[in-house]
Amino acid sequence: MSEQHGMIEPFQAGQVRESAQGRIISYGTSSYGYDVRCSNEFKIFTNINSTIVDPKDFDEGSFVDVKSDVCIIPPNSFALARTVEFFRIPRDVLVICLGKSTYARCGIIVNVTPLEPEWEGHVTLEFSNTTPLPAKIYASEGVAQMLFFGGDEVCETSYKDRGGKYQGQTGVTLPKA
Repeated sequence: MSEQHGMIEPFQAGQVRESAQGRIISYGTSSYGYDVRCSNEFKIFTNINSTIVDPKDFDEGSFVDVKSDVCIIPPNSFALARTVEFFRIPRDVLVICLGKSTYARCGIIVNVTPLEPEWEGHVTLEFSNTTPLPAKIYASEGVAQMLFFGGDEVCETSYKDRGGKYQGQTGVTLPKA
């Protein structure tokens, strides 16, 4: 399904559970979804500037950029990342993202808003560390599962039709007002 339509690139048929370094958190196709990987580009939230978090006027100085195979999220904080995979959502499909249980059971919550019909880009992932301890995220390993819902017909107005502000994003994308 996804491979032939270019919906997910790169596409991994089946579950990958090991790499040259050993056992990893799985990614690839699952029973009814697709487990995405996290890239090695992270934006880690910092309160060093003591600014107010404002979604209409977000201060980019509130993040520290890190490029690494792991990301350490401070206690009770969060980080942004992006998927390795680039998505092209068909006009008759809606995608919902849920965190993987391996991270959820460690107090790490993954949040992504729905991928609307005809949205495309790398998905920006938000990792919330709900614990009082530092938490680790692994790049190039599975972090969340995408669930695909096919409509009975195409939508009347797609994300592309509306000129959505996050259309075509390729890096870790901050809030836009």
